[in-house]
Amino acid sequence: MASISPECTELKRQYDECFNKWYSTKFLQGDVTPECDDIFRLYRGCVWKAIKEKNVDQLINDARKERPFKDDEEVDVEGSSSS
Repeated sequence: MASISPECTELKRQYDECFNKWYSTKFLQGDVTPECDDIFRLYRGCVWKAIKEKNVDQLINDARKERPFKDDEEVDVEGSSSS
């Protein structure tokens, strides 16, 4: 499956491959040590860049104003927790 932006698709493929390998060979065996964080951060950055370029970030912010998180935890538009 392609990503939100063609520029992000290769990073998505790399992350999916890393995650699926980690999940099947490590996580299911009880090893929860993360192994794909670096590629995930790169992919997430690419996705958020595309979201901003397409002005989807404003739609996300508007939706969050209309329907705040139930636990009152504030999350910024880029997905990191601020509490």
